[in-house]
Amino acid sequence: MREYKVVVLGSGGVGKSALTVQFVTGTFIEKYDPTIEDFYRKEIEVDASPSVLEILDTAGTEQFASMRDLYIKNGQGFILVYSLKELDCCLKKFTCLDKAKLLDQCFRESAVRYEKVPVILVGNKVDLESEREVSSNEGRALAEEWGCPFMETSAKSKTMVDELFAEIVRQMNYAAQPDKDDPCCSACNIQ
Repeated sequence: MREYKVVVLGSGGVGKSALTVQFVTGTFIEKYDPTIEDFYRKEIEVDASPSVLEILDTAGTEQFASMRDLYIKNGQGFILVYSLKELDCCLKKFTCLDKAKLLDQCFRESAVRYEKVPVILVGNKVDLESEREVSSNEGRALAEEWGCPFMETSAKSKTMVDELFAEIVRQMNYAAQPDKDDPCCSACNIQ
C-alpha cells in the first residue's frame, strides 16, 4: 500500500481543517478554532489502488508562516485552499504570490523531487453561494495560469471533499511518473 504526504495550505479561516476533518471522519466542524498543526491518516482506494494518506493540516495565520518551509519540505502533494466568500484576504493572496515563488518553494523543499509539483487550487465554502465574492472563473483562471487542477468544495455539505483527496493522489501518481525524455530514466523504459 502506497503512502502519500499531503499538505493543506491557505489563510486562516478558509476551511482547511473543516475539509480535512470532513474527509477523515465524515463530520463537519462548526466552530472555528485556529490550527497550529494537525496530522491525520486515512486509508483510501483511488482507481482500484489502496493508499494511505498522511495529511498535514497547517496553520493559516502569519505568525506560523516560518513553519511553512518545514511543511512543504515534508510534502509530496499540496492542496491550496481559499474561501469563496473572502476575495480580499484569500484569492488575492494566492494571486499576488508569484507562481514561481510558491510552486518553486514546493518543488525545492519537497521531500520528493518532481518535474511537476502536485498542487490543487481549491475554492471552499461553495455552500455559501449567496455570500460568494470569488467567481468560479477567477479561481479557474488562476489554476490555469499555474497549470494545476481547480475544484470548488464545501466541507459543510461534503461537496467534492472525497473527490479532492482522490484527485491529489492522482496528481502525485502522475508527477511520480518518469519523464521519457529524462536520460536517467530512458534506459529504464521498456519498449
